Amino acid sequence: MISRRYFIKKNAVAAAGISIGLTSQIKALAPIKEIIKFPSGFDFGVSTSAYQIEGAWNEDLKGESIWDRWSHNNDHVKVTGDVACDHYHLFKQDFELLRQLNVSTYRLSISWTRIFPDGFGEPNQKGLAYYAEILSLLKRNNIKAIVTLNHWDLPQKLQNIGGWANREVAYHFADYAKLCFQNFGNDVAFWGTHNEPWVVAFMGYFIGTHPPGIKDISTALLCTHHLLLGHGLAVKEYRSQNLKGKIGITLDYSYNIPETQSRADIDAASRLNEKHHPWFADPIFFGKYPEKIWNWYKSKGIVMPKIKVGDMQIINSPVDYLGLNYYNTDTVTHNAAGWWPYETNTLKNKRSQFQCFEMQPEGLFAVLKNLHTRYQGIDIVITENGYNDDNDAVDFHGEVIDNQRIAYIYAHLKACKQAMDEGVNLKGYCVWTLMDSYEWGEWSRMGLVHTDFKTLRRTIKKSGYWYANGIKSGFSL
Repeated sequence: MISRRYFIKKNAVAAAGISIGLTSQIKALAPIKEIIKFPSGFDFGVSTSAYQIEGAWNEDLKGESIWDRWSHNNDHVKVTGDVACDHYHLFKQDFELLRQLNVSTYRLSISWTRIFPDGFGEPNQKGLAYYAEILSLLKRNNIKAIVTLNHWDLPQKLQNIGGWANREVAYHFADYAKLCFQNFGNDVAFWGTHNEPWVVAFMGYFIGTHPPGIKDISTALLCTHHLLLGHGLAVKEYRSQNLKGKIGITLDYSYNIPETQSRADIDAASRLNEKHHPWFADPIFFGKYPEKIWNWYKSKGIVMPKIKVGDMQIINSPVDYLGLNYYNTDTVTHNAAGWWPYETNTLKNKRSQFQCFEMQPEGLFAVLKNLHTRYQGIDIVITENGYNDDNDAVDFHGEVIDNQRIAYIYAHLKACKQAMDEGVNLKGYCVWTLMDSYEWGEWSRMGLVHTDFKTLRRTIKKSGYWYANGIKSGFSL
């Protein structure tokens, strides 16, 4: 999911290139509780990631990932993903949950180290067989697969040579992608190269709260370039195989608005929006980094990535869709005291690390409209949107009553439909997440299915039944 899971990031995220002037264009979502129906062919699903649910961290020749190393050795991590939800062993019963939820799509990620334990070399046949069985189950149940190749769990052996700061890793990623395409290509409807590369580069290599825990802005920007290069190389490999599916990338977005209409606050929110997402999306769609932000970094004396001849053409390889992860909107005020972690801004929304109670669907509407305009009508799939409540519990009747999650999802689906009615090419929506799961150092209750983290028993929540019924008959409160 989200790294959202750790809403620290979510509070600090910006929606790429959203003009602050768009704030005035956001239409208030009417409080009327009408039934929301989507057109035929619109895909509803749920999302997961390998490290957050699979467990079995060292079984069947799987190699060590950076998250294995980090969770075993970092004092800030409360729990590890060694077992997680034990989906590796329980995936067949979890597919029965997918059937009960009536979803038409399922977003999952492949663990790179299950395929290449060292990140390269000889592939692990047991890992290939595991994902082949999962994809076969999806196909037999008429559920489309959305497969992410990199949901943060880089092989540790590649981190040992510098991780994403080493240009070689982009080429190892392309080789890994090529093998996945060759083995699973025609069983996957949507491929995604990276999940939230901003998190990989900045949380891992500058802010330092994710592995490998480096704190250097120039290294983070270099990692950005290599992540994008790996993305472009993978897209080119995909095109060379003439497969029938689609390929894209998933970026994380929130919407930032100024606390006041002062010029300082407006400029601060605008810079934050521009600096986060166009930094990744503009090279993919336009073949260049945003000049304004590139020059802004240079003005701070930061060493910028060296771009080799042909790099931007590779990164600019055409994609079929853009994956969008959205959770919340933030209010920003100018802070003259410093420029980082979020330039000269202080994010005003203060929440506990994992709670997300605000209903802010107007931000999702704004992001969708902006992406549609900025990137010329690109097809969009919402790959993550969801709500955490640590209070979710199975009651005396064996039920989990999570009405706040239902209200959150309903409000954001309404924003989706409004955007579609205004021309946005939104093709699908996935709830984060299928089941309560490991959340990058802690447990998180964002699932449509409750997980007992001691017994691993699954219980479909009220929101899960509501979502299943809505997919069939329309969504209402």
